[in-house]
Amino acid sequence: MDVNGAVVVVTGGASGIGRALARRFAADGAKGVVVADLDGEGAAKFAEEIGGLGVQTDVGDAAANDALIGAAEERFGPVDLFCANAGVTGGVGMDDGFELAIDVNLMSHVHAARRLVPGWVERGSGYFLSTASAAGLLTQVGSAQYSVTKHGAVAFAEWLSMTYGDKGIRVSCLCPMGVNTPLMHEGEDSDDARGRAASAVVAAAGQVLEPEDVAEVVTNGLREERFLILPHPEVLEMWRRKTSDYDRWLRGMRRLQAQIEEATR
Repeated sequence: MDVNGAVVVVTGGASGIGRALARRFAADGAKGVVVADLDGEGAAKFAEEIGGLGVQTDVGDAAANDALIGAAEERFGPVDLFCANAGVTGGVGMDDGFELAIDVNLMSHVHAARRLVPGWVERGSGYFLSTASAAGLLTQVGSAQYSVTKHGAVAFAEWLSMTYGDKGIRVSCLCPMGVNTPLMHEGEDSDDARGRAASAVVAAAGQVLEPEDVAEVVTNGLREERFLILPHPEVLEMWRRKTSDYDRWLRGMRRLQAQIEEATR
């Protein structure tokens, strides 16, 4: 896909990866870039900077997604590329944050697709970019909420591609590891050792990229219409090792978690 002349919506667009994506799409000649974020003021300010439209949006709410897409269509025309990028960690352990993580990391993708896919099928074209995570392939130390919902995001993207790929709809799934964003650093000051361990593992697993680096990889992935977009290529080898011997991988992850938790106490 060439974004030149396209109408693009980016959720979680006021900061981090979403901000870098929106800026890159605007620079590459998108007809209109809609920056959606819970931080409405931040979205509006950044959108003005790149000549786009800022919309305050709670992506976990179905009606808010409908309103977002409606605003994009009213301002620029039919949406060509939707980037379901907004995300939350959801917390650590199993007790808190599941509902929020499910709403933002998974159901927001479903809400947007429900709104967009019928029109895309009728037009014979449309592109859905799902920002999942390496945690959606490998599982995140510390956070059940993040891991479960990111696995769900990967599975939903796979389902979209399988179901609509022969009807003109393209789907890509972005699965980065460490990226220098507020989300990555969220657990560093956690009162829970598992939260600190989660941030430490991501930082130690591979190179920590800047959001602009990820935007470059995404641009190439969209151009080639690849399903799995991996800014950290080593994630693919990690995933292969995991699936070739699950029990060995789980033992290794338990050891890693114990080591990191001890080091971050």
